[in-house]
Parts: sequence; structure tokens; C-alpha cells
Amino acid sequence: MRQEQTTNPKSGYVMLIVFLVLFAATIANIVIFGLFILLAALPFILAILPGFFIVNPNSSKVLVLFGAYKGTVKENGFFWANPFYSKQAISLRARNFDSDRVKVNDKIGNPILINVILVWKVNNTYKAAFEVDHYEEFVRVQTDAAVRKLAGSYPYDNFDDAQAEMTLRSGMHEVNEALENEITERLAIAGIEVTEARIGYLAYAPEIASSMLKRQQAVAIVAARKKIVEGAVGMVEDALTQLSEDNIIDFDDDKKASMVSNLMVVLCGDKEATPVINTGSLHS
Repeated sequence: MRQEQTTNPKSGYVMLIVFLVLFAATIANIVIFGLFILLAALPFILAILPGFFIVNPNSSKVLVLFGAYKGTVKENGFFWANPFYSKQAISLRARNFDSDRVKVNDKIGNPILINVILVWKVNNTYKAAFEVDHYEEFVRVQTDAAVRKLAGSYPYDNFDDAQAEMTLRSGMHEVNEALENEITERLAIAGIEVTEARIGYLAYAPEIASSMLKRQQAVAIVAARKKIVEGAVGMVEDALTQLSEDNIIDFDDDKKASMVSNLMVVLCGDKEATPVINTGSLHS
């Protein structure tokens, strides 16, 4: 496989002086001496013009002569090369690519919306110019394919897969690293260097977003209730123990059950409890 070769063409300023001197001398000879035969030299002099080109900072020009790769100019400045060279400009600057939001299925099969933000630049101009057609479009398509593959490798969250240690939501660092490795591998053929790749947007698809939100709320409520019950049981246990140790009251099983029931209602209820004063016996 051919590799990139850097080349340093002639200075454009030197060739510009040569061109101006030859052009001025030809015109002067025609005007002063009437040597119209020198008009035949003008096409050859003018043929020098296509050889001039400029390379801006962080840019390059790929030189090709009749289908043969002759090298890449990466040094910025004003240059002159063989006028028959074709000169393809390839930027070496870092570029941002914000992909479209695509609808894919996660590992569980839930439809989700996801997009990726990619920072990339051309590292090998030969591969970018000759190994693929339209390397910018190649970056877009391969990034989209990598995102789809990544989304299908992890669940969105672990609600449906409690055993999943890595999810798209919780393992963002590891997922982004896997995404960057996947895109880097795909774009290597085009001589593209991936600087950064990360998920820019992640959400359930609209058709299930409402249901998933309710499910998340339900899970949160259940977790909160569980915590409340655990605290209430501890408080009831402490209250019964303290009352017994201080000999404030002796509890039989019925009294304990009644007190536990009342305390649990008070501690676990959503609304404030309304006290009821019992002036008689518990058994009346």
C-alpha cells in the first residue's frame, strides 16, 4: 500500500520573478524590435502560470501527475511546481462533526434517540485522497454505523437488565471510550485521526418516553417507600424497647400489635395523622 510522501517544491517567488522577466523581455522585443516571431514563445511562458499555488497553515496540497502520486506539500507558503500537476487541497485542521439524531434499538430492544459529537482531522493525505471516495462523506457514514453498533451493544439503563453493569446512561466514560475506539478503527482506512468521540444526546424515543418516565418515577417511589418503612420499623422497635426498659407500661401481644400498627400508620402515611384520644380500655 502506498504511503504519504511529503515534498518541498520550488519557491513561488523565484519562479514569479523568472516569469515576469521572460514575459517583459518578450513583450519588449516585440515592441522595440518588431520580432513578432517571439509571439510563439508567449504560450510557453504563460504555461508557467498554472504551476503557482499557495498552501495555507494547517492545509496541504496533494500533487498528482497524469495519475501518478508525486507527494504532498504540507509546508505553508507560496510555491511553484510542474504546471501539469493536479493539486488537490486537503485541510489538516481539526473538525467538528455533530451527527443527526438516529433512532436505534438498545441491547434490550427499546427504541432510543442518540447522536455523537466527533472531533477529527486528516492524518494521512494519501489515504484520504485515494483510499476512499469523498473522505468527508466517509466519516459521516462510518460514524453513523459505529453509533448504531454501539447502541445495540448496551442497554439504555438497567431497569430491564438488572445484571447489566454497563449501560448507556451510567457508563458514559467507558461507553465514550468504546465509541472512540470503534470509530478510530473504521476511519483508519481513510487516514483519519479521531481526537474525541462522545455521545451528545441520549433519550428514549418519543413513543415510549412517557411510559419510561412513569416507570422511573414508580421505581423512585418504591425505593423511597422502602427507605421510609426501614426507618419506621427501626423507630417502632426503639420506642417499644425504651418503654419496656423504663417500665413505663407493660405490653401484651395485643397492645404491642396495636401500638406498632398506629406508629407505622403515623410514620409511613402520606398525610399528617389525626390523633384520637381513647378514654376507655383498649379492649372496650
